[in-house]
Amino acid sequence: MAEVRNCKVLIVGAGPGGYVAAIRAGQLGLDTIIVEGSRAGGTCLIRGCIPSKAMIHAASSFEELGQHSGAGKMGISVTGKPKVNMQDLVSWKESIVDKLNKGVETLLKAAKVELISGWAKFRNAKTCEVSGGEKEWIINAEHVILANGSKSIELPFMPYGDNVISSTEGLELQELPKRLVVIGAGYIGLELGIAYRKLGSEVTFIEALDTILPIYDTEMTRPISMWLRKHKVTINLGAKAKGVSTRGKVTTVEYTDSKGQDHKIKADKVLVTVGRRPNTQGWGLEKMAVDMDGPFVKVDDQCRTSMKNVWAIGDIVGEPMLAHKASAQGEMVAEIIAGHRRAFDPVSIAAVCFTDPEIVGVGLTPDEAKERGIETVIGKFPFAASGRALAMDAGSDGGFVRITARASDHVILGIHAVGSHVSELSGEFAHAIEMGSRLEDVAGTIHVHPTLTEAFAESALAGLGQAIHISK
Repeated sequence: MAEVRNCKVLIVGAGPGGYVAAIRAGQLGLDTIIVEGSRAGGTCLIRGCIPSKAMIHAASSFEELGQHSGAGKMGISVTGKPKVNMQDLVSWKESIVDKLNKGVETLLKAAKVELISGWAKFRNAKTCEVSGGEKEWIINAEHVILANGSKSIELPFMPYGDNVISSTEGLELQELPKRLVVIGAGYIGLELGIAYRKLGSEVTFIEALDTILPIYDTEMTRPISMWLRKHKVTINLGAKAKGVSTRGKVTTVEYTDSKGQDHKIKADKVLVTVGRRPNTQGWGLEKMAVDMDGPFVKVDDQCRTSMKNVWAIGDIVGEPMLAHKASAQGEMVAEIIAGHRRAFDPVSIAAVCFTDPEIVGVGLTPDEAKERGIETVIGKFPFAASGRALAMDAGSDGGFVRITARASDHVILGIHAVGSHVSELSGEFAHAIEMGSRLEDVAGTIHVHPTLTEAFAESALAGLGQAIHISK
């Protein structure tokens, strides 16, 4: 028989939105339960952001070791060639995931949050049944926070199974595929495709649009296109996958190119990365009387749904589907329930693509500003002129920092960068826009030398027509 539990706050989903909401609610003294069907940490920690970055780092380390083989590089050489053991790589990746998973569980416990294992299914807006864990529960809550997340989109003509995999399976391969075909050249496909190319796979992309990474402009993606060409990665743009057939260990992918001609390509694995969709099916959302906004749960600027005391955060409420957005919303909702005055109103949310080189984008691009009728000034500084970048052997990839500011008052509207390790600058970029910084604010802030952050200050100086380390 199911055990009945009543609580102040029930959270469904222990991803970066859910567990942050739970910890903050616990800190605020709210009787809180969080239900998770898999492992605490959610998609991001268990099978997404963290494990993919671990694999990307391992792949980059492998590539760097190979550059020192034979004649060597930087005066450093090693005999022989490096070898990759996928089983050991995956095991190392999982050790990081396990450590962080246990860390989240420890934090929940410290905040006096009850973590219940199982799958929640709602009878109505405030009551759910939990099954699939060690025991069954019926939970009644005063407040419900939906943090159900999202999942990979499966193509109907290319279902997962055999050699057709999602990003989840792409992070668990025990053998390195000799030939990898990636369907979709968005951020997930490019991140994993580039990682596998570094490990030694032959990689081919099939992308329906006429550009890679469509959320970024061509100037931003050019350095990545250069890397792909240099490493002999085939990109088929304007191409549409039609289906697959598998014989033994080999899968044949059928696709149509931009001219409408049919082609076939053989692969050991086919990685499908055509986007994600919110988890709204199979757990009783239809019984909760909440309004929808297309495929997403509709919320206001406090993440309230149309049902009183039912809240929704993260991927389930729409773009951008980013872990840090979910975490910020989760913290906010917990504080609102506790009586604090809060609203979710970020000026902009930074997005990062961990390709080679990396890309950071926050705020408006020059083209987006132009479309809004805003007159702008643009400041741009190349990493080829950065001492720190050159000292890291990272100044020759075509990377740069670009600032878009309003011409009338120099208020910064957007900051975009591409280059090695630029993801670490994302916080400074987001902070500058959130605080309403002007070009003069950034240019007048003394940045440490030698660091990559100097490129940010230099781009602001360039926007003011006062560039120091590049010619006007």
